[in-house]
Amino acid sequence: MSGSKSSDAFAPGPAAPTDAGVRPPAPPRARRRARWTLLLLFLGFLAPVAASYFTYYVVRPEGRRNFGTLIEPQRALPADLAAIALDGRREPLDALRGQWLLVSVGSGACDAVCENHLYLQRQMRESLGREKDRLDWVWLVTDAAPVPSALASALGQATVLRVDAQALARWLEPAPGQALNEHLYLVDPKGNWMMRFPALLDAAGAAKARRDLERLLRASASWDQAGRKEPDRP
Repeated sequence: MSGSKSSDAFAPGPAAPTDAGVRPPAPPRARRRARWTLLLLFLGFLAPVAASYFTYYVVRPEGRRNFGTLIEPQRALPADLAAIALDGRREPLDALRGQWLLVSVGSGACDAVCENHLYLQRQMRESLGREKDRLDWVWLVTDAAPVPSALASALGQATVLRVDAQALARWLEPAPGQALNEHLYLVDPKGNWMMRFPALLDAAGAAKARRDLERLLRASASWDQAGRKEPDRP
């Protein structure tokens, strides 16, 4: 019983009989309770991710600024964006979820900007030490140009995928006045593009970008581990 003692005067009478096998609809209070339960479960799922970003972007020492540009709102990996590996295998780009991704974009011919990005991606990942296995470095090739054979040995630890340039441009976006291939992009393990590093990085800029990576990896350590989870089997 709830409410004041006088609430007995408003107690409902016996429930009317219902047809056999027909369940009466849930009372409004029960429906509200079910909705609140679902909402709390959803918030519980998001809480670790939200807490890590809150720690990184809000609870931080006075005067500290991130080097990369935060993407607001974040943009999820397109589930329908197809990718083709260099060996011809087809797979959805969405399959890259589950790891932090440091992404570069460019032609398969790989000009000087492209080569510099690939070098910096490898160096930034290796410099993370034991945390490097939580980060994949990804090169998204936007045309059919063959990849120079001279790069093959350097790409052993990279994920190289061909994607449609126009479809990719609906997900990733350069800074105003810059080209898509002039940046490195950071995607979180949930598949959200969440940061863009300044165009045409040099070694000094890469060192600053690495510090952003280190802070994000520390902030997400409570919910992110190295490696992707195996998909559930039916």
